[in-house]
Amino acid sequence: MPPSAPEQPVRGFRHASVLLDGAVEALIHDADGVYLDGTFGRGGHSRAILERLGPAGQLLAIDRDPQAIAEAGAITDPRFAIERGEFARLDEISERCGLHGRLSGVLLDVGVSSPQLDDPERGFSFLRDGPLDMRMDPEHGESAADFLARAGEAEIVRVFKSYGEERFARRLARAIVARRAECPFERTADLAEVVKAAHPAWEKGKHPATRVFQALRIQVNGELEQLDAALDAALEALAPGGHLVVISFHSLEDRRVKRFIRDHVRGDTDLPRGIPVRDDQLKRRLESLGKARRPSAEEVQENPRARSAVMRVARKRY
Repeated sequence: MPPSAPEQPVRGFRHASVLLDGAVEALIHDADGVYLDGTFGRGGHSRAILERLGPAGQLLAIDRDPQAIAEAGAITDPRFAIERGEFARLDEISERCGLHGRLSGVLLDVGVSSPQLDDPERGFSFLRDGPLDMRMDPEHGESAADFLARAGEAEIVRVFKSYGEERFARRLARAIVARRAECPFERTADLAEVVKAAHPAWEKGKHPATRVFQALRIQVNGELEQLDAALDAALEALAPGGHLVVISFHSLEDRRVKRFIRDHVRGDTDLPRGIPVRDDQLKRRLESLGKARRPSAEEVQENPRARSAVMRVARKRY
Protein backbone atom coordinates (compact mmCIF):
# COMPACT_ATOMS: atom_id res chain seq x y z
CA MET A 1 0.00 0.00 0.00
CA PRO A 2 1.53 3.37 -0.99
CA PRO A 3 1.88 6.00 1.74
CA SER A 4 -0.71 8.73 2.13
CA ALA A 5 -0.25 11.58 -0.29
CA PRO A 6 1.34 14.64 1.33
CA GLU A 7 -0.64 17.74 2.08
CA GLN A 8 -1.07 19.82 -1.06
CA PRO A 9 0.00 23.49 -0.80
CA VAL A 10 -2.28 25.88 -2.69
CA ARG A 11 -1.58 29.62 -2.75
CA GLY A 12 0.07 29.28 0.66
CA PHE A 13 -2.77 27.16 2.10
CA ARG A 14 -2.48 23.43 2.77
CA HIS A 15 -4.96 20.63 2.32
CA ALA A 16 -4.85 17.09 3.72
CA SER A 17 -7.24 14.63 2.06
CA VAL A 18 -9.43 12.83 4.59
CA LEU A 19 -9.60 9.01 4.73
CA LEU A 20 -7.14 8.96 1.86
CA ASP A 21 -5.91 5.36 1.84
CA GLY A 22 -9.23 3.89 2.96
CA ALA A 23 -11.19 5.71 0.28
CA VAL A 24 -8.82 4.77 -2.54
CA GLU A 25 -8.64 1.16 -1.39
CA ALA A 26 -12.45 0.95 -1.29
CA LEU A 27 -12.76 2.61 -4.69
CA ILE A 28 -10.26 0.67 -6.82
CA HIS A 29 -11.11 -2.96 -7.55
CA ASP A 30 -9.68 -3.02 -11.09
CA ALA A 31 -6.35 -1.27 -11.64
CA ASP A 32 -7.12 -0.88 -15.35
CA GLY A 33 -10.62 0.48 -14.79
CA VAL A 34 -12.06 3.94 -15.37
CA TYR A 35 -12.70 6.05 -12.27
CA LEU A 36 -14.25 9.40 -11.47
CA ASP A 37 -13.26 11.76 -8.66
CA GLY A 38 -16.33 13.96 -8.39
CA THR A 39 -14.68 16.46 -6.04
CA PHE A 40 -11.06 17.07 -7.10
CA GLY A 41 -10.47 19.71 -4.41
CA ARG A 42 -6.71 20.00 -4.28
CA GLY A 43 -6.03 16.60 -5.81
CA GLY A 44 -5.05 14.43 -2.84
CA HIS A 45 -7.44 11.62 -3.68
CA SER A 46 -6.85 11.93 -7.43
CA ARG A 47 -3.08 11.65 -7.04
CA ALA A 48 -3.46 8.60 -4.80
CA ILE A 49 -5.83 6.98 -7.31
CA LEU A 50 -3.36 7.53 -10.13
CA GLU A 51 -0.62 5.86 -8.06
CA ARG A 52 -2.72 2.69 -7.91
CA LEU A 53 -3.99 2.59 -11.48
CA GLY A 54 -2.40 0.36 -14.09
CA PRO A 55 -1.20 1.54 -17.50
CA ALA A 56 -4.68 1.18 -19.03
CA GLY A 57 -6.48 2.85 -16.12
CA GLN A 58 -8.16 6.24 -16.48
CA LEU A 59 -9.26 8.94 -14.05
CA LEU A 60 -11.72 11.74 -14.77
CA ALA A 61 -12.04 14.46 -12.12
CA ILE A 62 -14.67 17.18 -11.68
CA ASP A 63 -14.69 20.41 -9.69
CA ARG A 64 -16.53 23.73 -9.90
CA ASP A 65 -13.86 25.74 -8.07
CA PRO A 66 -11.57 27.54 -10.55
CA GLN A 67 -8.68 27.28 -8.09
CA ALA A 68 -9.10 23.50 -8.07
CA ILE A 69 -9.06 23.45 -11.87
CA ALA A 70 -5.84 25.47 -11.82
CA GLU A 71 -4.28 23.06 -9.33
CA ALA A 72 -5.19 20.12 -11.58
CA GLY A 73 -3.05 21.66 -14.30
CA ALA A 74 0.00 20.45 -12.39
CA ILE A 75 -0.94 16.82 -13.10
CA THR A 76 0.60 15.78 -16.41
CA ASP A 77 -0.32 12.08 -16.24
CA PRO A 78 -1.91 11.11 -19.60
CA ARG A 79 -4.37 8.87 -17.77
CA PHE A 80 -5.89 11.94 -16.06
CA ALA A 81 -8.42 14.52 -17.26
CA ILE A 82 -10.49 17.12 -15.44
CA GLU A 83 -13.75 18.87 -16.27
CA ARG A 84 -15.03 22.04 -14.64
CA GLY A 85 -18.58 21.70 -13.38
CA GLU A 86 -20.86 20.67 -10.54
CA PHE A 87 -20.61 17.06 -9.43
CA ALA A 88 -24.40 16.88 -9.64
CA ARG A 89 -23.84 16.77 -13.41
CA LEU A 90 -21.37 13.90 -13.34
CA ASP A 91 -23.62 11.70 -15.46
CA GLU A 92 -23.82 14.40 -18.13
CA ILE A 93 -20.06 15.02 -17.93
CA SER A 94 -19.20 11.32 -18.05
CA GLU A 95 -21.51 10.89 -21.05
CA ARG A 96 -19.83 13.76 -22.88
CA CYS A 97 -16.47 12.09 -22.20
CA GLY A 98 -17.74 8.74 -23.48
CA LEU A 99 -17.61 7.11 -20.02
CA HIS A 100 -21.27 6.94 -19.01
CA GLY A 101 -22.19 3.47 -17.79
CA ARG A 102 -18.52 2.45 -17.95
CA LEU A 103 -17.18 3.83 -14.67
CA SER A 104 -15.50 1.30 -12.38
CA GLY A 105 -15.88 3.63 -9.42
CA VAL A 106 -17.06 7.08 -8.32
CA LEU A 107 -15.59 8.95 -5.35
CA LEU A 108 -17.44 11.89 -3.78
CA ASP A 109 -15.62 13.79 -1.02
CA VAL A 110 -18.42 16.14 -0.10
CA GLY A 111 -16.68 18.46 2.35
CA VAL A 112 -15.36 21.95 1.76
CA SER A 113 -11.58 21.92 1.27
CA SER A 114 -9.10 23.38 3.75
CA PRO A 115 -7.78 25.99 1.27
CA GLN A 116 -11.34 27.26 0.82
CA LEU A 117 -11.74 27.56 4.59
CA ASP A 118 -8.31 29.03 5.20
CA ASP A 119 -8.33 31.67 2.47
CA PRO A 120 -10.02 34.79 3.92
CA GLU A 121 -10.86 36.02 0.42
CA ARG A 122 -13.22 33.07 -0.08
CA GLY A 123 -15.35 34.11 2.90
CA PHE A 124 -16.05 30.63 4.31
CA SER A 125 -14.70 31.11 7.83
CA PHE A 126 -15.72 33.22 10.82
CA LEU A 127 -12.15 32.91 12.14
CA ARG A 128 -10.65 35.12 9.42
CA ASP A 129 -12.10 38.38 8.20
CA GLY A 130 -12.85 38.51 4.50
CA PRO A 131 -15.59 39.21 1.96
CA LEU A 132 -18.83 37.41 2.92
CA ASP A 133 -18.88 35.18 -0.16
CA MET A 134 -18.82 31.39 0.52
CA ARG A 135 -19.37 30.34 -3.11
CA MET A 136 -17.42 27.28 -4.21
CA ASP A 137 -17.54 28.78 -7.69
CA PRO A 138 -17.00 32.51 -7.03
CA GLU A 139 -17.81 33.33 -10.65
CA HIS A 140 -21.42 32.17 -10.51
CA GLY A 141 -24.42 32.37 -8.24
CA GLU A 142 -25.47 34.34 -5.19
CA SER A 143 -22.95 35.11 -2.44
CA ALA A 144 -23.77 34.84 1.26
CA ALA A 145 -23.80 38.65 1.44
CA ASP A 146 -26.31 38.79 -1.44
CA PHE A 147 -28.52 36.21 0.26
CA LEU A 148 -28.56 38.05 3.58
CA ALA A 149 -29.30 41.31 1.79
CA ARG A 150 -32.42 40.07 -0.02
CA ALA A 151 -33.86 37.20 2.09
CA GLY A 152 -36.81 37.78 4.39
CA GLU A 153 -36.56 36.94 8.06
CA ALA A 154 -38.64 33.77 7.65
CA GLU A 155 -36.35 32.46 4.91
CA ILE A 156 -33.26 33.15 6.99
CA VAL A 157 -34.86 31.27 9.90
CA ARG A 158 -35.60 28.32 7.61
CA VAL A 159 -32.01 28.18 6.36
CA PHE A 160 -30.53 28.39 9.86
CA LYS A 161 -32.88 25.68 11.15
CA SER A 162 -32.73 23.33 8.16
CA TYR A 163 -29.06 23.60 7.23
CA GLY A 164 -27.45 24.63 10.52
CA GLU A 165 -29.77 22.86 12.95
CA GLU A 166 -29.53 26.09 14.95
CA ARG A 167 -31.87 26.14 17.99
CA PHE A 168 -31.89 29.93 18.15
CA ALA A 169 -32.48 30.49 14.44
CA ARG A 170 -35.33 32.94 14.96
CA ARG A 171 -33.45 35.07 17.44
CA LEU A 172 -30.31 35.20 15.27
CA ALA A 173 -32.30 35.96 12.11
CA ARG A 174 -34.08 38.80 13.89
CA ALA A 175 -30.74 40.30 14.95
CA ILE A 176 -29.38 40.02 11.40
CA VAL A 177 -32.43 41.69 9.86
CA ALA A 178 -32.32 44.52 12.42
CA ARG A 179 -28.64 45.13 11.81
CA ARG A 180 -28.84 45.04 7.99
CA ALA A 181 -31.44 47.82 8.10
CA GLU A 182 -28.60 50.06 9.30
CA CYS A 183 -25.79 48.62 7.20
CA PRO A 184 -25.60 45.58 4.86
CA PHE A 185 -23.34 42.66 5.75
CA GLU A 186 -20.21 42.54 3.62
CA ARG A 187 -17.54 40.96 5.85
CA THR A 188 -17.33 37.61 7.66
CA ALA A 189 -16.07 39.14 10.91
CA ASP A 190 -19.00 41.56 10.94
CA LEU A 191 -21.57 38.77 10.64
CA ALA A 192 -19.74 36.63 13.22
CA GLU A 193 -19.80 39.48 15.75
CA VAL A 194 -23.53 40.09 15.30
CA VAL A 195 -24.30 36.39 15.73
CA LYS A 196 -21.95 36.16 18.71
CA ALA A 197 -23.69 39.08 20.44
CA ALA A 198 -27.18 37.71 19.76
CA HIS A 199 -26.55 34.05 20.62
CA PRO A 200 -27.83 33.23 24.12
CA ALA A 201 -26.23 29.82 24.69
CA TRP A 202 -22.74 29.04 23.40
CA GLU A 203 -21.79 25.41 22.96
CA LYS A 204 -18.62 24.43 24.78
CA GLY A 205 -15.63 24.48 22.45
CA LYS A 206 -17.67 25.83 19.50
CA HIS A 207 -17.90 29.37 18.16
CA PRO A 208 -21.50 30.62 18.34
CA ALA A 209 -21.44 31.43 14.61
CA THR A 210 -20.47 27.87 13.58
CA ARG A 211 -23.96 26.68 12.68
CA VAL A 212 -24.91 29.95 10.98
CA PHE A 213 -21.86 29.85 8.71
CA GLN A 214 -22.49 26.18 7.89
CA ALA A 215 -26.11 26.95 7.02
CA LEU A 216 -25.21 29.88 4.78
CA ARG A 217 -22.54 27.86 2.97
CA ILE A 218 -24.99 25.01 2.30
CA GLN A 219 -27.63 27.49 1.09
CA VAL A 220 -25.30 29.45 -1.19
CA ASN A 221 -23.86 26.35 -2.84
CA GLY A 222 -27.04 24.23 -2.90
CA GLU A 223 -24.98 21.50 -1.28
CA LEU A 224 -27.72 19.08 -0.25
CA GLU A 225 -29.53 19.32 -3.58
CA GLN A 226 -26.17 18.85 -5.29
CA LEU A 227 -25.49 15.74 -3.23
CA ASP A 228 -28.89 14.19 -3.97
CA ALA A 229 -28.43 14.79 -7.69
CA ALA A 230 -24.85 13.48 -7.62
CA LEU A 231 -25.87 10.22 -5.94
CA ASP A 232 -28.56 9.57 -8.55
CA ALA A 233 -26.15 10.51 -11.35
CA ALA A 234 -23.38 8.29 -10.00
CA LEU A 235 -25.67 5.26 -9.89
CA GLU A 236 -26.47 5.69 -13.58
CA ALA A 237 -22.87 6.45 -14.61
CA LEU A 238 -21.37 3.41 -12.88
CA ALA A 239 -20.87 0.12 -14.69
CA PRO A 240 -22.33 -3.01 -13.07
CA GLY A 241 -19.93 -3.97 -10.28
CA GLY A 242 -18.70 -0.39 -9.96
CA HIS A 243 -18.00 1.04 -6.51
CA LEU A 244 -19.53 4.18 -5.02
CA VAL A 245 -17.49 5.80 -2.23
CA VAL A 246 -18.87 8.85 -0.41
CA ILE A 247 -17.16 10.85 2.33
CA SER A 248 -19.39 13.31 4.17
CA PHE A 249 -18.65 15.71 7.01
CA HIS A 250 -21.89 16.41 8.84
CA SER A 251 -25.07 14.56 9.69
CA LEU A 252 -27.21 16.35 7.09
CA GLU A 253 -25.03 14.89 4.34
CA ASP A 254 -24.47 11.48 5.89
CA ARG A 255 -28.18 10.89 6.48
CA ARG A 256 -28.81 11.44 2.79
CA VAL A 257 -26.01 9.08 1.75
CA LYS A 258 -27.11 6.41 4.24
CA ARG A 259 -30.74 6.64 3.07
CA PHE A 260 -29.75 6.51 -0.61
CA ILE A 261 -27.67 3.36 -0.17
CA ARG A 262 -30.25 1.74 2.11
CA ASP A 263 -33.12 2.37 -0.31
CA HIS A 264 -31.22 0.90 -3.25
CA VAL A 265 -30.05 -2.08 -1.20
CA ARG A 266 -33.62 -2.88 -0.09
CA GLY A 267 -35.20 -2.19 -3.45
CA ASP A 268 -38.96 -2.27 -3.95
CA THR A 269 -40.42 -3.38 -0.63
CA ASP A 270 -44.03 -2.97 -1.77
CA LEU A 271 -44.14 -6.27 -3.67
CA PRO A 272 -46.22 -9.08 -2.08
CA ARG A 273 -44.23 -11.46 0.09
CA GLY A 274 -43.58 -15.00 -1.05
CA ILE A 275 -43.49 -14.19 -4.75
CA PRO A 276 -40.19 -15.33 -6.36
CA VAL A 277 -38.56 -12.33 -8.05
CA ARG A 278 -35.11 -11.43 -9.32
CA ASP A 279 -32.97 -8.64 -7.89
CA ASP A 280 -33.59 -6.49 -10.96
CA GLN A 281 -37.34 -6.89 -10.43
CA LEU A 282 -36.92 -5.78 -6.80
CA LYS A 283 -34.76 -2.91 -8.08
CA ARG A 284 -32.00 -3.75 -5.61
CA ARG A 285 -29.39 -1.83 -7.51
CA LEU A 286 -26.78 -1.50 -4.75
CA GLU A 287 -24.97 -3.79 -2.35
CA SER A 288 -23.53 -2.17 0.79
CA LEU A 289 -19.84 -2.93 1.30
CA GLY A 290 -19.44 -2.91 5.05
CA LYS A 291 -20.35 -0.46 7.77
CA ALA A 292 -19.68 3.26 7.81
CA ARG A 293 -16.00 4.02 8.35
CA ARG A 294 -14.43 6.88 10.26
CA PRO A 295 -10.91 8.32 10.50
CA SER A 296 -8.48 6.75 12.93
CA ALA A 297 -7.44 8.54 16.09
CA GLU A 298 -4.05 9.12 14.49
CA GLU A 299 -5.58 10.82 11.44
CA VAL A 300 -7.78 13.04 13.59
CA GLN A 301 -4.75 14.02 15.65
CA GLU A 302 -2.86 14.98 12.50
CA ASN A 303 -5.88 16.64 10.86
CA PRO A 304 -8.56 17.74 13.37
CA ARG A 305 -10.92 18.65 10.51
CA ALA A 306 -11.23 14.92 9.78
CA ARG A 307 -12.96 14.20 13.10
CA SER A 308 -16.52 14.36 11.73
CA ALA A 309 -15.86 12.48 8.46
CA VAL A 310 -17.93 9.39 7.62
CA MET A 311 -17.27 7.15 4.61
CA ARG A 312 -19.87 4.81 3.09
CA VAL A 313 -19.20 2.35 0.28
CA ALA A 314 -21.53 0.42 -2.02
CA ARG A 315 -21.32 -1.70 -5.19
CA LYS A 316 -23.69 -1.41 -8.14
CA ARG A 317 -25.47 -4.66 -8.89
CA TYR A 318 -26.79 -3.91 -12.37
